[in-house]
Amino acid sequence: MTKRDKKDPSVTSSLEPTRRDRFLPAELLGISGGLGVFVGLIVLIATREFILAGVALGIAFILSLVLMALFALAFKPTASEVEDIHEQDVEAEAKRAAAADGTRPDGDAPQDRPRGH
Repeated sequence: MTKRDKKDPSVTSSLEPTRRDRFLPAELLGISGGLGVFVGLIVLIATREFILAGVALGIAFILSLVLMALFALAFKPTASEVEDIHEQDVEAEAKRAAAADGTRPDGDAPQDRPRGH
Protein backbone atom coordinates (compact mmCIF):
# COMPACT_ATOMS: atom_id res chain seq x y z
CA MET A 1 0.00 0.00 0.00
CA THR A 2 1.50 3.30 -1.04
CA LYS A 3 1.34 6.63 0.73
CA ARG A 4 -1.21 7.76 -1.84
CA ASP A 5 -3.55 4.90 -0.93
CA LYS A 6 -3.47 5.87 2.76
CA LYS A 7 -4.77 9.40 2.16
CA ASP A 8 -7.93 10.78 3.66
CA PRO A 9 -10.96 9.73 1.54
CA SER A 10 -11.91 13.37 0.99
CA VAL A 11 -8.56 13.94 -0.69
CA THR A 12 -8.58 10.78 -2.81
CA SER A 13 -12.15 11.37 -3.96
CA SER A 14 -11.05 14.67 -5.46
CA LEU A 15 -8.47 12.76 -7.51
CA GLU A 16 -11.20 10.82 -9.32
CA PRO A 17 -11.73 12.12 -12.86
CA THR A 18 -14.81 14.21 -13.37
CA ARG A 19 -17.46 13.37 -15.93
CA ARG A 20 -16.06 16.09 -18.17
CA ASP A 21 -12.56 14.56 -17.96
CA ARG A 22 -13.90 11.09 -18.82
CA PHE A 23 -15.81 12.30 -21.88
CA LEU A 24 -13.04 14.54 -23.29
CA PRO A 25 -11.75 11.85 -25.71
CA ALA A 26 -15.27 11.23 -27.02
CA GLU A 27 -15.78 14.97 -27.37
CA LEU A 28 -12.58 15.33 -29.39
CA LEU A 29 -13.57 12.42 -31.64
CA GLY A 30 -17.05 13.84 -32.17
CA ILE A 31 -15.85 17.32 -33.08
CA SER A 32 -13.17 15.89 -35.38
CA GLY A 33 -15.74 13.62 -37.01
CA GLY A 34 -18.09 16.56 -37.55
CA LEU A 35 -15.33 18.62 -39.14
CA GLY A 36 -14.33 15.68 -41.33
CA VAL A 37 -17.91 15.12 -42.52
CA PHE A 38 -18.30 18.84 -43.22
CA VAL A 39 -15.15 18.92 -45.37
CA GLY A 40 -16.14 15.67 -47.07
CA LEU A 41 -19.58 17.06 -47.97
CA ILE A 42 -18.10 20.29 -49.30
CA VAL A 43 -15.67 18.34 -51.50
CA LEU A 44 -18.45 15.97 -52.61
CA ILE A 45 -20.72 18.86 -53.57
CA ALA A 46 -17.91 20.65 -55.40
CA THR A 47 -16.45 17.67 -57.31
CA ARG A 48 -19.14 14.95 -57.20
CA GLU A 49 -16.42 12.33 -56.73
CA PHE A 50 -16.93 10.00 -53.78
CA ILE A 51 -13.32 8.83 -53.59
CA LEU A 52 -11.96 12.37 -53.44
CA ALA A 53 -14.59 13.29 -50.85
CA GLY A 54 -13.62 10.25 -48.74
CA VAL A 55 -9.96 11.15 -48.91
CA ALA A 56 -10.72 14.74 -47.91
CA LEU A 57 -12.93 13.50 -45.05
CA GLY A 58 -10.15 11.26 -43.73
CA ILE A 59 -7.48 13.92 -43.99
CA ALA A 60 -9.66 16.54 -42.30
CA PHE A 61 -10.64 14.09 -39.52
CA ILE A 62 -7.07 13.08 -38.71
CA LEU A 63 -5.70 16.61 -38.98
CA SER A 64 -8.40 18.11 -36.75
CA LEU A 65 -8.05 15.27 -34.21
CA VAL A 66 -4.29 15.74 -33.92
CA LEU A 67 -4.53 19.52 -33.67
CA MET A 68 -7.28 19.48 -31.04
CA ALA A 69 -5.39 16.89 -28.97
CA LEU A 70 -2.28 19.08 -29.10
CA PHE A 71 -4.31 22.10 -28.01
CA ALA A 72 -5.82 20.08 -25.14
CA LEU A 73 -2.33 19.12 -23.97
CA ALA A 74 -1.20 22.74 -24.03
CA PHE A 75 -3.44 23.79 -21.11
CA LYS A 76 -1.74 24.57 -17.81
CA PRO A 77 -2.37 21.94 -15.08
CA THR A 78 -4.36 22.91 -11.99
CA ALA A 79 -2.87 23.02 -8.50
CA SER A 80 -4.25 19.57 -7.62
CA GLU A 81 -2.75 18.09 -10.81
CA VAL A 82 0.64 19.63 -9.99
CA GLU A 83 0.45 18.19 -6.46
CA ASP A 84 -0.43 14.75 -7.83
CA ILE A 85 2.47 14.86 -10.32
CA HIS A 86 4.84 15.82 -7.51
CA GLU A 87 3.61 12.94 -5.31
CA GLN A 88 4.09 10.46 -8.15
CA ASP A 89 7.63 11.76 -8.70
CA VAL A 90 8.46 11.32 -4.99
CA GLU A 91 7.06 7.76 -5.00
CA ALA A 92 9.02 6.88 -8.14
CA GLU A 93 12.23 8.26 -6.64
CA ALA A 94 11.65 6.23 -3.45
CA LYS A 95 11.15 3.08 -5.54
CA ARG A 96 14.32 3.77 -7.53
CA ALA A 97 16.34 4.34 -4.35
CA ALA A 98 14.93 1.18 -2.77
CA ALA A 99 15.75 -0.85 -5.88
CA ALA A 100 19.31 0.48 -5.82
CA ASP A 101 19.64 -0.50 -2.12
CA GLY A 102 18.12 -3.92 -2.72
CA THR A 103 15.13 -3.32 -0.44
CA ARG A 104 11.49 -2.85 -1.18
CA PRO A 105 9.94 0.64 -0.92
CA ASP A 106 7.98 -0.31 2.23
CA GLY A 107 11.24 -1.11 4.04
CA ASP A 108 10.99 -4.91 4.01
CA ALA A 109 13.83 -7.05 2.80
CA PRO A 110 13.39 -8.40 -0.72
CA GLN A 111 11.94 -11.86 -1.05
CA ASP A 112 14.06 -14.61 -2.52
CA ARG A 113 13.21 -14.84 -6.17
CA PRO A 114 14.28 -17.57 -8.54
CA ARG A 115 17.18 -16.44 -10.65
CA GLY A 116 18.00 -17.40 -14.21
CA HIS A 117 20.79 -19.78 -15.15
